[in-house]
Amino acid sequence: MASGKRPSERGTQPLPTEPCRSQWSPPPERRGSEEGVKQSAGKPSPGNAGASETTEPATEEAEGLPDTCSELLTVVEDFTPEISLFFSVESRSSRCLNSQLQEAARKKLWALESDDRDVCALFKELSARLVCTQAQEHRFLLTFKTLEEAWKFSTYLTLGYVGRCLEQLLFDQEYWLNCALMEDTEIRVTVDQDRLATIYIGLLLQEGNFFSRAVPGVWQGEQEREEGLQLCKNELIHVKNIGEESEWEGMSLLTGRRGLVSMTALEPLPDPFYQWFLKNYAVSFGISQEISGTASQPIVKGKCTATEDHRGAARNELNFSKGDSIEVIGFLIPGLPWFVGKSLSSGSIGFVPTRYVNPEACEPLGEGLVFLSEEEKSSLLCIPCNGDEQHFITLFDDLARTDITSVYRLEAVLRSCKDIQLSWEEINGLATASTSELSSPGSESALATLEDIILEKVDDFYDPKFFINLNAGHMEDADVFDPILTFLNQDSYVPSFQSFYDLSFSFLNSTFYGFSDEDELVLYLETCRSWAKKTHSVWAHVRLCFLLGKLCIKKIKFSQARVYFEEAMSILDGDFGDLPLLAALHVNLASIYLKQNMKHKFSSLLGKTVALLVCLPGHSFNSENELEVMTYVLKEAIAVGNAPLEARVCFLIVKLFLQLGKNDEVLPFTEHLQCLITTLLSPDTSSVPLDATPILSYLYDKKYLPNIALASARLFVPSVLKGAPTPIWRAGFILQNTSKLRGSQLERSSIPALACFYLKQALHFSCKSKAVPTQRMLCAILSRMYLQHGVLDGAVCYAAMAVTLSRMMGKEEAFESSLSLGWMYLLNSQPGPAADIMRQILHSLHGTDSVTQCGAVHNLLAIALKGEGQVQKAAKNYLQALHKAKETGNKRNQAIALANLGQLSFSRGASQLSELYLLQSAQLYAELQGSEDLEMELAQVLLWLAQAMVNRQKAEDGKLCFELALVFALKWNNLRSQLHITESLCHFYSKVSPNLQACITYHEHWVSLAQQLQDREMEDNARQTLSQLYQALGTSEALRQSLDCTKQSLRIFIDLEEPVKAAEAWLQAGRLYYLMQEDELVEMYFQAAIQTALKWENFSLAMDLYEKAGDTFFNGSRNRDRAVEFYRGGAVPLARKLKSTKTELRLFNKLAELQIGLQGYEKALEFATLAARLSIRVGDQLQELVAFHRLATVYYFLHMYEMAEDCYLKTLALRPPLLQCSGEALYYCKVYCHLGNLTLHKLKDEQDAAAYFLLALAAATELGDQELQGLIRAKLGDIQGPEGTPGCATYRPRWLSEGGHIV
Repeated sequence: MASGKRPSERGTQPLPTEPCRSQWSPPPERRGSEEGVKQSAGKPSPGNAGASETTEPATEEAEGLPDTCSELLTVVEDFTPEISLFFSVESRSSRCLNSQLQEAARKKLWALESDDRDVCALFKELSARLVCTQAQEHRFLLTFKTLEEAWKFSTYLTLGYVGRCLEQLLFDQEYWLNCALMEDTEIRVTVDQDRLATIYIGLLLQEGNFFSRAVPGVWQGEQEREEGLQLCKNELIHVKNIGEESEWEGMSLLTGRRGLVSMTALEPLPDPFYQWFLKNYAVSFGISQEISGTASQPIVKGKCTATEDHRGAARNELNFSKGDSIEVIGFLIPGLPWFVGKSLSSGSIGFVPTRYVNPEACEPLGEGLVFLSEEEKSSLLCIPCNGDEQHFITLFDDLARTDITSVYRLEAVLRSCKDIQLSWEEINGLATASTSELSSPGSESALATLEDIILEKVDDFYDPKFFINLNAGHMEDADVFDPILTFLNQDSYVPSFQSFYDLSFSFLNSTFYGFSDEDELVLYLETCRSWAKKTHSVWAHVRLCFLLGKLCIKKIKFSQARVYFEEAMSILDGDFGDLPLLAALHVNLASIYLKQNMKHKFSSLLGKTVALLVCLPGHSFNSENELEVMTYVLKEAIAVGNAPLEARVCFLIVKLFLQLGKNDEVLPFTEHLQCLITTLLSPDTSSVPLDATPILSYLYDKKYLPNIALASARLFVPSVLKGAPTPIWRAGFILQNTSKLRGSQLERSSIPALACFYLKQALHFSCKSKAVPTQRMLCAILSRMYLQHGVLDGAVCYAAMAVTLSRMMGKEEAFESSLSLGWMYLLNSQPGPAADIMRQILHSLHGTDSVTQCGAVHNLLAIALKGEGQVQKAAKNYLQALHKAKETGNKRNQAIALANLGQLSFSRGASQLSELYLLQSAQLYAELQGSEDLEMELAQVLLWLAQAMVNRQKAEDGKLCFELALVFALKWNNLRSQLHITESLCHFYSKVSPNLQACITYHEHWVSLAQQLQDREMEDNARQTLSQLYQALGTSEALRQSLDCTKQSLRIFIDLEEPVKAAEAWLQAGRLYYLMQEDELVEMYFQAAIQTALKWENFSLAMDLYEKAGDTFFNGSRNRDRAVEFYRGGAVPLARKLKSTKTELRLFNKLAELQIGLQGYEKALEFATLAARLSIRVGDQLQELVAFHRLATVYYFLHMYEMAEDCYLKTLALRPPLLQCSGEALYYCKVYCHLGNLTLHKLKDEQDAAAYFLLALAAATELGDQELQGLIRAKLGDIQGPEGTPGCATYRPRWLSEGGHIV
């Protein structure tokens, strides 16, 4: 699988062959070269997300980094330490961009821009400061204020944590549940490494205190100055700023001399770890030059050949002749002056000068930078997680536990299944493995061998113990000391001596007893030492001196300890029978020489001490003082560039710190060790010497860095090494830290989706080890996790696997798992299979006394039968479940059965009976002790009760139940329950008992819940409704809040790239600004809405937006003339483009009406005429009537009365000759009245006026409106006058009403 890549693929691209070069180190040639650009711009390297942390070339033309401090001084002036971090979501298999996930990540990041607290917290944990996010460019802009921040961030980048952390930030639960997609996907991050290096060196120069090397070609010229520091090529120098621009104070680490040094002669060490280490672990004297650098030779073992004759200057040196074959004891590390060897001709063991042998016949420890044995690797990896695996199995047991056999279930509110693609082949494979590979159902792991069982208990071996008797007679009796001298005088190492060499001084209790304090023990050992001298017991004498020296070190009496150790060394006389003792003597004595500043003695001892300390695998630390020797050796390795030695010593320091429990001190060394492995292994290396990610995960967890701890654990690939962390450990660790990341406790009700893949890997591992109980636990957890995240098919599948596994364990487990499977079927809307399971279980329980279990089965069977529509059978089983609960006195189960009966009654329309059952259920819950589970069940019952009460017109009682249910959901912060109840309350206050202010309050809570659930679509819908509610409130403050809701919705639409909704939100914001009388912003928002539609070439939407924008002015009281621009200049051209004649007609009607209101009658005539023409084309008589009526009105205002009369008559001609309703009669009456007035007063035609009024009177008579009839008769009376006859009619042409000219 993809996550199984080697660590070399987790970091940046491998560096050139220079051994100790860091990720910031410039290659030998110009760093901005074309080759570097091609490498960065090419395809991504395979591997984990760690492989995504790569470099990219500078965006501008790269000129390469300045090589010396003098050049950098000009660079860092006015320099801002900001850098861009780009990310891309890529497929590992195709090595191409995953555009769909890239877009999803961009949208998530865009959404986080408005509230970037999570992003800031993440980068703070990654030791960077977030300046801003730029989602459109898929990048973050970061800055650093201190050297430590830049160092830590670059380390996390190299180790592959940054990409993994971004995955944890940007991907949602659907991604984590899709294991195949997750395994094939990585986020690759890229930074400009030149820029990062410049930032680092700039911060270094600002601090003014750092370590450098003498630059070749420059340092020679500096030697001529008398006051200047004399330098050697590549010499390490500690420099400090003394206020001079061109010269700083320097101290040579080789000679310890001080003097001024030119900035042109310096090149800062490129690795921040080196700077930190050399500052924090300084020694009182300089580099010994005992150790040399090495180009690329690996650490080797095996046999080598002598190239010269050698006669040792000391007795502990091996004598050999040219051509002799010498076996390497332990390792031969290039660059060290000595190693321990055994002459195959003589069998002697001693120190061998490395320069006198040819190591070509030796074999490397392995491929790449291998610096430790398999035993050492295993022992180191088991340190951080010792005991954690059992802890995590206990955690799994807790997460898998269920009360389904004893506690009834409320009828579920079924959720829709999310569309997540599950790997059914993988699931089926696991199910097969769990059954076919099983040999012993109760075993939790593979069977251990007899040797494993014996060797695990070292305490079972007989270790001799010696009673200390300080009576005077005994102290003078040689026979008394015979046993201990005999025990200590063995000429080789035996396991019983191990307690002498450990860190805890365990020999004080394991070997000696009967003393009251350590002074008595010292006196006893001194006496033993005297007898050893007298009896010439050499090995006893040496070991006693060593023990006395250790006790002196414990009391911080270093001078006395040195005397004992030197005495032991002088007696030992080159015997290598007990190598742990020899190593302990050398290392302890060397550490004291360091402490007491004995440079000459330390230098003479250093070479052989390093050989014993570093070259012998499985070194057992016996004193914390060994750290000083190791840090000195590490400094020498850094100084000469000996990468294998650096890695080996770093490994030993990590091991010592872990044994001492110093988690803060060990972290930088562990990170550096992992960086060395990551960056120095060649790309074709198939295995890695050590994967320290579980150690780092453990340390990050201790420092409470959950993002990084999680990223590190996800990068870890479990191995087959005995004692190393397993997939069980990884899954448990990830579960634990994901909960820390969310800021909540890990609970059965909230299993994070991120752990899905790792739980499946743990399940696969437990299948191989045939650990059936663990398999069953993991299946139950996976089933519950899929259920919580709405993937019900997956929940059913893993529940079925748990049933298969539980049958191998026992009846109780099988019963529990079968009930759980039935419940999953019910939740997945599969009542048929659930009912079948329950009937089988009931049959198996027949004749037993399991009352509670029978009740639980009857309850679930009733739910299944209701789902199948068998209501009477369901009611019968509910009543049986209720009877069983009463029989056992279980009030909770009684309450659940009553609630389910109530809901069943409600579903059949029996609201009164439902209310009765639900009230009884609520009363029973009130008698129980309040816990989260109980009160959340009560909240559901109250919700059902409220719905039943509302159905029976008990609005006030229903409101009380709704709000009480919400109180319980709020108390336990149950978001899903709050959401369900809040939706019901919003409906209640909007439809059942309208209350605008209460409706606003609950919609605000709805928005808050949607934000917490990160459901953008739900948040958008709630905000839109909330905006409308605020607008309906009408106050200035409410309008402002409505605007704020609209803008929040607008941002969501932009994030989700929904242009239609975004354009509508822009428009709504403009309307609100109009209502708020902020006119300068109105048209800006309208134009933004229209441009959004035009950008997506949605011309139909743009046309509607133009019209709606115009409507805002048209229907408003201010700036009504602004509507013309939106109607005539925007909407009309688009309507013609889209050939939407009806829309064009509507627009010209509005334009005509607007101009009439503005008294622009000439323009009104133009628009009304166009509207009349279009109405004829549309062919809708009602539209035509409206258009001609408006045209008549315009003619009237323009005093063109004959045309107005003709248009009015045209409208009447469009009506049916027989009146259809009172509305038509009223229209006829009003138009004829208007025509009568027009012809009488404007055209002075009494005869036509009388005719019009008579027609109006007929229409009024049809209406039966007496008052209107009276008014018309009065008009007619005025026209006829005293003579009783109207004047003569005047002829006028009727172009329209008589079928004449077309408009």
